[in-house]
Amino acid sequence: MRVWDIHPGYLNRQSLLGEHRELHGIVAIISQGKKGYANHPETRRWQSYGWALQQRHRLLACEMALRGFTDRSPVALTGSEGNWPAVYLDEPAAQYRLLGQKYQHKEQGRIPLPRNSQQLWAQHKYSVLARDPGLYQKIGASLARPGNRGFAPLARLLAETLRLPPSPGGIGNAAQHLWGYVSGPDCGGKPPELASWSPAELLRETQQRTMANQVTYLLHSTALSDLAAWPDSP
Repeated sequence: MRVWDIHPGYLNRQSLLGEHRELHGIVAIISQGKKGYANHPETRRWQSYGWALQQRHRLLACEMALRGFTDRSPVALTGSEGNWPAVYLDEPAAQYRLLGQKYQHKEQGRIPLPRNSQQLWAQHKYSVLARDPGLYQKIGASLARPGNRGFAPLARLLAETLRLPPSPGGIGNAAQHLWGYVSGPDCGGKPPELASWSPAELLRETQQRTMANQVTYLLHSTALSDLAAWPDSP
């Protein structure tokens, strides 16, 4: 039983649907008092974090939707908004290694497992931009210098930054950046009504064009599903 802490875009189809199923098992234990895996470390880790478990489910559902699956089982748990488990069963960097071992000679996730800090950052940068433009600039500058940030601390920083809610303005800013990759004539050009679109509409159109045209850079971005997963998204 596992609920991952890294973005579900790294999970292959089997792992993505497996986490969705196991998350609902944890929800049943917490909300209905079912025994099952009540003493499993993963269950205990989420015991007091109903809001966070609900938010992880939203992210799974948005990633599933990108891949053609429909979630018909919403999670409604209460808990302190913004509070996430303080401990990991495995640190985020170790979770990437575990997936690398698990996926040898097997189907990979939507986002390829990162080989280094630069690739990890490229995959997360627009999710970070939506939350903290200052941190976005700081990490980018840090990775451009020799002796840059190591993979493990960066992996943890990014996992925990993506737990923060993006602001409506931040989503709009990041959505505009994403749109730039799919707005050319090869992907359909700019529709005449674009100026009146909300950030949510722009994001949905970007998702559709990315999947239809297999735009590699955005296919490898956490933001493609992450930005749609927050209940207060515009």
